[in-house]
Amino acid sequence: MRLAMFIGRRLIRLALCMFAVSLLTFGLLQLAPGDFAGIQASGGGTVSLAQQATSENRTELGARYGSEVPLWQQYSTFMVGAVTGDMGPSYRFTSRTVEEIIATAFPISAALAVSATFVAVAIAVPLGILAAVRRRSLLDTGTMFLATLGNGLPNYLAALVLVLIFGVGLGVLPIYGWKGPEYMVLPTLALAIAPIGVLARHVRSSMLENLRQDYVITARAKGGRERTILVTHVLRNSLMPLVTVVGPMFASLATGTIFVEKIFGIPGLGHYFTQAAVSRDMPLLMGTTLFFAALLMLMNLLVDLSYAALDPRVRADLGLASQGPRRTRGGDADGEVDAGGTPTTVSTPVQTGAI
Repeated sequence: MRLAMFIGRRLIRLALCMFAVSLLTFGLLQLAPGDFAGIQASGGGTVSLAQQATSENRTELGARYGSEVPLWQQYSTFMVGAVTGDMGPSYRFTSRTVEEIIATAFPISAALAVSATFVAVAIAVPLGILAAVRRRSLLDTGTMFLATLGNGLPNYLAALVLVLIFGVGLGVLPIYGWKGPEYMVLPTLALAIAPIGVLARHVRSSMLENLRQDYVITARAKGGRERTILVTHVLRNSLMPLVTVVGPMFASLATGTIFVEKIFGIPGLGHYFTQAAVSRDMPLLMGTTLFFAALLMLMNLLVDLSYAALDPRVRADLGLASQGPRRTRGGDADGEVDAGGTPTTVSTPVQTGAI
């Protein structure tokens, strides 16, 4: 019951945030100078609506977003379409609806995000562990220097550097298009460089924090093997907080591939977003913005639920832990006995990884 209430509250918050994002996006689009027709007429666009659109599309677009339609009606029409899955045709790509563009383009962006997340985790976790185990050594200093440098490098700049090195200089990898697995290598590396720095520092900090815990000191005092202590207890507890980082990181990568897709000519959702922004394609801009916002909020919700499932302390903070009290048998060291000889309830804190 508590879990259902928690999810219900988060979904209500998500709906309110989506409404705020849609209202803000629509308002900013109205404040921006020019419109689709004016941009095409002045040569700022790459296509003409009159050349591509059918009479049915022009009629539908005019009925939805024509100049004679009040702004409140345009907004309400789009939001009803967003809820019902009918956002109408795009200005820029008049032969396709907004839903079709999102459905075909997002899997490409998601594939890049998944591969970049996998590469980042596979590289960052060993680096963070080695830096923590060899604290204040040359390995630790060098690893954290490279992690900080990579974290401060924007993905579009990393993409350009990779293109110059592996595409232009060495000529070993393709640099433009989307025709096979080899075309994913450079975009994946460009997207993974910054997350590697974030995750490596996070793993190092979490490892160092757990190495100072009492259960590690106790295990060492009992003669436990150092490798067993690190792998069985410290590493397990240190990697658990990564759930709260990897989830939003995946959503951020999936929604942040705009410049990388443009540089490498990848037909993902970021590519269509930039095309819509250049040509003032209001339906496609609104649709992709709402989709990106919903994806980020849903990933945050899934992260909260998965973290609560992994850590009993989080369940207690969220009010999801079981409320059954523990009772001690009268006279033990932790409990107190009342005047009638009945043991009182005591609360025993949960220590994950305790030995």
